[in-house]
Amino acid sequence: MTDAPERTPANRTPPLPDEAAVIQRAADGDRTAFAQLMEHYQSACYGLAWRLLGDPDQAADATQDAFVHAYRAIGSYRGGIFRSWLLRITANASYDILRRAQRRPSSPLPDGEEGSAPELPDIGAVNPVAEATKSELYRHLEAALRRLPEDQRTAVVLCDVYGMDYNEVAAMTKSALGTVKSRIHRGRLRLRQLMAEHRELFSG
Repeated sequence: MTDAPERTPANRTPPLPDEAAVIQRAADGDRTAFAQLMEHYQSACYGLAWRLLGDPDQAADATQDAFVHAYRAIGSYRGGIFRSWLLRITANASYDILRRAQRRPSSPLPDGEEGSAPELPDIGAVNPVAEATKSELYRHLEAALRRLPEDQRTAVVLCDVYGMDYNEVAAMTKSALGTVKSRIHRGRLRLRQLMAEHRELFSG
């Protein structure tokens, strides 16, 4: 399992060129077609689980659980954006792991301190100093995300990291549009507060 999650909306995984046909073959029991879908969306699913859980091993477990669930449920898939359907399953698998971990006080989730999460990818680096600063910024941002309430973190990650619009987030989380807008607004405000002490990383 890769440990380089999707980082920005610019990296949003596009559909497969013949995705509808591949989905239909997978729904008909073609394991090769299903494997093609999972390989294509693996990074997106792992990235979401990693951001919700903050731990690479737990994120890998959540992604695996999501793929197992998707394999069992794909026969009932009824259209729409397949990526969103798969990410919703991944989010639910992540929440299951999160809830289990919260019931075990002796094994708390990581708090986002330096070194607790994998380094984000450094793609096309030109200036090593600038890229090092960018990596530090992302570490602080990921740690701040994990300090948000679960509902706000999910909404902000789906919207600002995965590039989904409010309607997509509402559909994925089965929440009212107004509720989603409120969660994103409050989540962004809280992130600004948490990141205020690192404002020097935003310069340049």
